[in-house]
Amino acid sequence: MTNPRLATDTDNGRYYTDPAGGPALVSVTNVLATAVAKHALIPWAVKLTTEHILDNLTEVNDRIDDDRPALTREIKAVHRQVKETAGDLGDRIHAAAENHVLGAPIADDPEVAPYLDQFVRWLTMWGVDLAEHVEATEITVFHRHLGYAGTADLLIWLPTGPDGAMQLWLIDFKTSATRSAKSVYPENTLQLAALRYAETVLLPDDTDAPMPNIERTGVLNLRAKTHALVEMPAGREAHRAFRGLLGGAQWLHEAPSTYPALLAPGQTEPARRRTIRKAA
Repeated sequence: MTNPRLATDTDNGRYYTDPAGGPALVSVTNVLATAVAKHALIPWAVKLTTEHILDNLTEVNDRIDDDRPALTREIKAVHRQVKETAGDLGDRIHAAAENHVLGAPIADDPEVAPYLDQFVRWLTMWGVDLAEHVEATEITVFHRHLGYAGTADLLIWLPTGPDGAMQLWLIDFKTSATRSAKSVYPENTLQLAALRYAETVLLPDDTDAPMPNIERTGVLNLRAKTHALVEMPAGREAHRAFRGLLGGAQWLHEAPSTYPALLAPGQTEPARRRTIRKAA
C-alpha cells in the first residue's frame, strides 16, 4: 500500500485529512478491507505456516519443548511477514512507476527492476507519450459528500475508442510474485468505481479540480516477467455497491467495542473476586 501525503493510519485504518478543514475521509481501500471478506486469506496463511514448519521441521522439533512460547510466536508471524514483505515491494514498484511517468530519478532496486521493465514495455506497446497522454499519476480524489477519499494510480489516454480514438482510462496497478497476470478480484471493480465517481481531484497546491470524465477503467497487473491490462466494469452499479459497503464500514468504525451487560431486576453487579496467593 502506498503512502499518499494526506493519508494517516488510525486505529480504524487509513483516513485522509481534508486540507479544506472538513472531517477526515475514510480511504477506499480501508472500506474494502473492513467490509469485504477475504475468504482466500485463511487458506493462504495456513499454507504458508504449514510450509514453514515442514521446511524447518528439525529446528521446530528441537525447540518445541524448551522454547515453545517463542516458537509459537515466530510461527504465527510467518504469514504476516510474507504479507508485509510483498506490500513493501508493491509500494516500491508503485513509486518507481510514478517516478518514471514524472521523469524523476528512480532508485536502483534489483527487485523492482523487472516489474518496472514490464510497465515501460506496456507503455511502449500502447504508444504512450508520457508528456501528451498521461493526465495524472498518484493523484488524490475526494468525495466529501459521501465521506471517502482515495488515490488513483494513473489517468491516461489510450487509443481504445472507435477507429483508434483516444479515451481516458483510470488504471490501478496490482503487483504479485505468484498470481497470474490476468487474475483480478471482484473488489478491484469496487475500488475503481469509488475513484471514478469521486467528486473532486486534489491538486498539488491542495485546491480542488472537478473529477474528469473517465471513459474506461482497468487493472494493470505487473509481474516480473509479464503484464496484462484487465478492463473492469466499474460503472454506476459498482459504485452503488461500494456505497453500501461504505456505510457499513463507517458504522463499524464508529461503533463501541464493548457494551454493558443487562442485569435482571433487583440484581446488582457482583464484586470482583480477589485471589489470595498463599506463600509457597
